[in-house]
Amino acid sequence: MYKIVLIRHGESVWNKENKFTGWTDVDLSQKGYQEALDAGKHLKDDGFTFDLAYTSVLSRAIKTLWNVLNVMDLLWIPVIKSWRLNERHYGALQGLNKAETAAKYGQDQVKIWRRSYDVPPMPLEENDERYPGKDKRYSGLSKKEIPLTECLKDTVERVVPYWEKEIVPQIKIDKKIIIAAHGNSLRALVKYLDNISDNDIVNLNIPTAMPLVYELNEDLKPIKNYYLGDQEAVKKAMEAVANQGKVK
Repeated sequence: MYKIVLIRHGESVWNKENKFTGWTDVDLSQKGYQEALDAGKHLKDDGFTFDLAYTSVLSRAIKTLWNVLNVMDLLWIPVIKSWRLNERHYGALQGLNKAETAAKYGQDQVKIWRRSYDVPPMPLEENDERYPGKDKRYSGLSKKEIPLTECLKDTVERVVPYWEKEIVPQIKIDKKIIIAAHGNSLRALVKYLDNISDNDIVNLNIPTAMPLVYELNEDLKPIKNYYLGDQEAVKKAMEAVANQGKVK
């Protein structure tokens, strides 16, 4: 049996302000920093250790991982960063308040944009300041690889090949791995691991900075998965994520 740990970054400044974030590089809030420290403590207290870590190229995921590893005295392990683990790109919605957007377009439409499998939000224009092609961290990407918008299906198409090509071989040689990423890049991976249907994935919400443990068989198929920590707190955190796109 293999074990891996998935963790969404702690609350970001824009999570706190209920804004669509996507590839915008925002910092953790003070609460987010504390959530990451608490996650590290849970992992350490439960006897977890890691040989290798993966994260995105966005600060909120990197800093969450750093704080987790710091608490666990594991800052020395290798950390691999990839844009393929970035959050889903929210297109022209990035920077907009979710509740205000729901008031303008309707809660049902916002839920489709946030949670549907194959409906992307309105795309950015390439001359928009939010276009990732203006960010030097993506200078090595082809124009085709730089999104103007993404649906979850698009995110699956970049996350799953990375999982299979880069991460799976490390698991198979018994590396103990933690992946610190984002709500939608982790939803993409969970959808693949648990074979969740395109319709059912709409209802999956991943809370911030709560370690999600997967136990996998020798074929890397899930045996079971579970969140560490207080289960009632996990439930409330999931509900809070689900409610972000509702009119206040």
